[in-house]
Amino acid sequence: MNSASLAPSALIGSLALAAAAYSMPGLAATDGTLGATSTGTVSITASVPNRARISGLSDIDFTNQDPASAASAAQNVCVWSNAATKAYTITASGSGTGSAFTLSNGGATVPYQVQWAGASGALTGTTLTAGSASSSFTSTATNQNCASGPSASASLIVGVDTTDLGTMSAGSNYTGTLTLLVTPL
Repeated sequence: MNSASLAPSALIGSLALAAAAYSMPGLAATDGTLGATSTGTVSITASVPNRARISGLSDIDFTNQDPASAASAAQNVCVWSNAATKAYTITASGSGTGSAFTLSNGGATVPYQVQWAGASGALTGTTLTAGSASSSFTSTATNQNCASGPSASASLIVGVDTTDLGTMSAGSNYTGTLTLLVTPL
């Protein structure tokens, strides 16, 4: 059978198979020969895609916060990336309209700020914009959940300034959710 007698889809499939076999030189199994013993070989190839993990997060509680003092909470978290450079970006999204960083009591909302630092123990960091990927950070984590090596590899800092605290109604709980998306590079 020649290539002219093959249907176009069969021809394309045959060419793709031939190209795949040609593009991987040296990766071929060999059969043994008949004898008292016989030895064959098999090449083994393994790879993994880019992956990341964030862990060690804790809820933030600004209960009975004095509106004359800005509220700020920093926490150490673990961010792991298996990328060759260990690089990643962080995208933060709030539960407000359009992913805004806001807290709500059902009728009123107040904004909060989010910062990220690529090292643990930080009290300030890069200010994040809701729904936008940050610049690149590099993880120092050697384990997916920092069970060995450094116990944390980044810092999350959340704050509410005095102007916004001053607009809140006393005795009313304002709540919101912050979602953090880690993308390995």
